Amino acid sequence: MATDTIELSIDGMTCASCANRIEKKLNKIDGVTATVNFATEKARVEYGEDVTPEALVATVEEAGYQAQLPDVQEAVTEDDPTAALRHRLLVSLALTIPVIAMAMIPALQFTNWQWLSLTLAAPVVVWGAWPFHRAAWANLRHGSATMDTLISMGTVAALGWSVYALFWGTAGTPGMTHPFSLALSRTDGSGSVYFEVAAGVTTFILAGRYFEARSKRRAGAALRALLELGAKDVVVRSGGEEQRIPLDQLAVGDEFVVRPGEKIATDGVVVEGASAVDASMLTGESVPVDVGPGDEVVGATVNVDGRLVVRARRIGTDTQLAQMARLVEDAQNGKAQAQRLADRISGVFVPIVIALSVATLGFWLGTGGSVTVAFTAAVAVLIIACPCALGLATPTALMVGTGRGAQLGILIKGPEVLESTRRIDTIVLDKTGTITTGKMTLVDVVTAEDERPDEVLRMAGAVENGSEHPIARAIVKGARDKVGDLPSVEDFANRRGFGVSGLVEGHHVTVGRQLMLTSHEFSDALKAAVRQAESQGYTAVVVGWDDTVRGVLVVADTVKPTSAEAISRLRTLGLRPIMVTGDNAAAARTIAGHVGIDDVIAEVLPQDKVEIVERLQTDGKVVAMVGDGVNDAAALAKADLGLAMGSGTDVAIEASDLTVVRDDLNAVPDAIRLSRRTLATIKGNLFWAFAYNVAALPLAAAGLLNPMIAGAAMAFSSVFVVSNSLRLRRFTATASR
Repeated sequence: MATDTIELSIDGMTCASCANRIEKKLNKIDGVTATVNFATEKARVEYGEDVTPEALVATVEEAGYQAQLPDVQEAVTEDDPTAALRHRLLVSLALTIPVIAMAMIPALQFTNWQWLSLTLAAPVVVWGAWPFHRAAWANLRHGSATMDTLISMGTVAALGWSVYALFWGTAGTPGMTHPFSLALSRTDGSGSVYFEVAAGVTTFILAGRYFEARSKRRAGAALRALLELGAKDVVVRSGGEEQRIPLDQLAVGDEFVVRPGEKIATDGVVVEGASAVDASMLTGESVPVDVGPGDEVVGATVNVDGRLVVRARRIGTDTQLAQMARLVEDAQNGKAQAQRLADRISGVFVPIVIALSVATLGFWLGTGGSVTVAFTAAVAVLIIACPCALGLATPTALMVGTGRGAQLGILIKGPEVLESTRRIDTIVLDKTGTITTGKMTLVDVVTAEDERPDEVLRMAGAVENGSEHPIARAIVKGARDKVGDLPSVEDFANRRGFGVSGLVEGHHVTVGRQLMLTSHEFSDALKAAVRQAESQGYTAVVVGWDDTVRGVLVVADTVKPTSAEAISRLRTLGLRPIMVTGDNAAAARTIAGHVGIDDVIAEVLPQDKVEIVERLQTDGKVVAMVGDGVNDAAALAKADLGLAMGSGTDVAIEASDLTVVRDDLNAVPDAIRLSRRTLATIKGNLFWAFAYNVAALPLAAAGLLNPMIAGAAMAFSSVFVVSNSLRLRRFTATASR
């Protein structure tokens, strides 16, 4: 049976359980296979001919959420999805501050202050907490409970009881002051209002949700950044004339022109010209590839220094760039089922608290207690358990931990990341730009007998100064650093793909591949130097003049000074390092030997990196991936933990879970240590947040704890949680010693 695929935009999800609920609802339809991604708020659905897209939207809406078809999504302008939440938070904060101030500072409790508190707190609890009420109702309809349920019930109960105390109790009496006593007593609570509890909880949780939403918004940015790498227009050659057109008008078989410095518009075959093509944005590998007629080129790579005419072979969704975007998206879909730590705990805690509150109400009514006393005890149970500290446990530790991390060059993207750092046992590292600098550097000068290295370098640098090739730039930089100013060159010639030549101080100097100097006298010692350099994966450039080879320049992508120490520290953390690279096996083994890595996988393509991660995961390993290129993006997203080097591409950074801003591999073990410490702090916060509240639950149920004392206990647990989180500021990076 024929099937179609559609991607729906989903609104209204507040946790991973929402994504699971929508997915189950869609998959109940005959002929439908659905995957819902909570991080990107998308649902990818395969459906048969008997199902319409409108029916899929209706099914999502029946589950209590909103869905949009792709054409509707495109019509909607790209607004900041966190703007509404930010507006809700700021308004709630402005209203809540005076409510808390009046409740806690007796000097501010003027005559009838309680009525002003009602006026300010009611919009916060009704409008500010509306997302929680809406989610709680959706959960209730499906027989489940999350943090939203407890937040909604606790804030509504606090507001409702306060309204009761104002209108039917004694709290509305002019001149009433707010009692703030920790003494336990049997009281009907009708003389107290708890607006600061209702408004404060709402605002605290809104703040946590806002910061969470702001970081979650980046989840889909990897795909956008990846697709933006491509060219936007193209110069097409037809009938001897050249015309610039939008890229979407390009057809397979069209010939288009690529000038020096321009991006190649799409995948194709070179039909005219020769040049070096920089594919580092896609491959992460630093050495440009020389291309000529008949060679294949990939869209989004950069033409370095020659004019090319290319015949288009693949366009649109068939290009390698589009395929890599799909790899990233598929890998992200595999991670969408991660459950937030607080929701997992509250999933058990919330139903227990609700049941206990109802049981308390029933017990007091059943034993002859008054309705007022019974309701007071039941509300106290809800408020003592209302998850203010629970809501602060993750955001405060994450805020302090990420703030300290930023000072050390480490960016943590969210609480789910922290759980992964605790479990990982294998770390896969890309070579170029991660273990190595990613830039070509002159590493050695080997000269013939009776030749001075400085002189060979000076002559080679003078000729290479006329070329824009990255290897030439490495030689020129090395020459200037070593000998200073370079002499001028005459009759400069560039044999693309082979080398350059020119007249320097009366000598005809040739610099390039060994094939370019076949007519020169070439000593066995220098030939051996070329073989040795190439066996190690380095690039050997031969220099000669006056029909004699004078020396060999060795150019390579060098290892970062701190990489070996970083690998040692990763082993200390219990991780097994594996290096993967698109380079040849000889170069890979040489680099791995320098830094102390035993496991090496060389000559891999971008999709191979994803397969390597999947294979390790199938073998039971929990895998971290470190990379910096676009070719690493899918593997970074697929890994249990993705770490991007900040010197890399935006796509790699957006697809990762942790970003190391410092161009230093030593920051990777620091990032893992900080993440593990932050996770331990969050778990400690959650334990104490529950411990304080659970210890008081029996007192509340026994009617010995009025709601105001419950609010005080909750506030104290919040202070403890914040203080515990602040200890993360003392975290010290080993690399900074």
